[in-house]
Amino acid sequence: MNTLSPAPNTLTKIPCTIVTGFLGAGKTTLVRHVLEHAHGARIAVLVNEFGDVGFDGGFLEGCGIKGCEDGRVVELPNGCICCTVADDFVPALDQLLGSDTPPDHILIETSGLALPKPLVQAFNWPQIRSRVTVDGVIAVVDGPAVAAGFFADDPEALATQREQDQSVDHDNPLEEVFEDQILCADLILLNKADLMDAGAKAKAHAEISAHLPRAVKIVETAQGEVEPSLLLGLGAAAEDDLEARKTHHDSGEPHDHDDFESIALPVADAASPEELAARVSRATEAAGVLRIKGFVPVTGKPMRLVVQSVGRRVSHHYDRPWAPGEAREGKLVVIGLKGFDQAAVAEALAGRAAA
Repeated sequence: MNTLSPAPNTLTKIPCTIVTGFLGAGKTTLVRHVLEHAHGARIAVLVNEFGDVGFDGGFLEGCGIKGCEDGRVVELPNGCICCTVADDFVPALDQLLGSDTPPDHILIETSGLALPKPLVQAFNWPQIRSRVTVDGVIAVVDGPAVAAGFFADDPEALATQREQDQSVDHDNPLEEVFEDQILCADLILLNKADLMDAGAKAKAHAEISAHLPRAVKIVETAQGEVEPSLLLGLGAAAEDDLEARKTHHDSGEPHDHDDFESIALPVADAASPEELAARVSRATEAAGVLRIKGFVPVTGKPMRLVVQSVGRRVSHHYDRPWAPGEAREGKLVVIGLKGFDQAAVAEALAGRAAA
């Protein structure tokens, strides 16, 4: 059985792995899998979210994995870690490093709209550089979404333009975020490979490779299931390799989250998972909706229902019982392009939209 590296001594920097990837690519599922197969290593997790509901942190803390309940998961909600490294990231990292039993490894899950390079650059700050290092940047890619051209307004036109001009700029904020994430990566996981046929896989590989000016290994995965030793222990020291990670925002152009917005909506008990999934599916049809995720109670069921959508794909499963005294309140966070039809989404989730 493969094992992770032993605990570092006091003279060794603690390795950190940055897990990046667009909305719904499967980052949290990957992190959860790594925690479940840590082989005894002390792994801490720092989770950053864009939106008003702490879904990813709650999903990890409620997973039942040993260690998740003792403060090993630190959540940074309502912001973007790439924009608030000084205010949020450094104090959170100090919290993890200052524990009585420092972690062997730290996983940092960025929000789906975050750029990883500013975070990598933060590891060169004097108060951080001597204590931690970026072991590697892992980009999780939603294979079916890329194969379907989800991150480009016109995939065929874009491919033609890219062939003619490799320096093509992007007006599409979705593709720009996606591209900056993989440009910074040491390893790319083409996730949800089980949902693609050979043609779709080839198209996804080609689209990813077309964005990359350097060789980066692409590994196909399903449900984020990959041996942790493949991800941890890369020894990339990415903070010393910034020049090889050229991105759109190297010129100093700000990363503008005004292209996106989110709302959190209360959701009444669902009659059944299928009934709720139908409502969520209708909500995804509203123009500009990118992602819906959250927890909802089901009438007569003691378990909490996890609901997620990426594009038009909706999934759901029960993750854990509602805790004694815990309010059985459903809430879904919806992330979309600036100006998406929030009223239509609210009506659909409430079951009032036309069938």
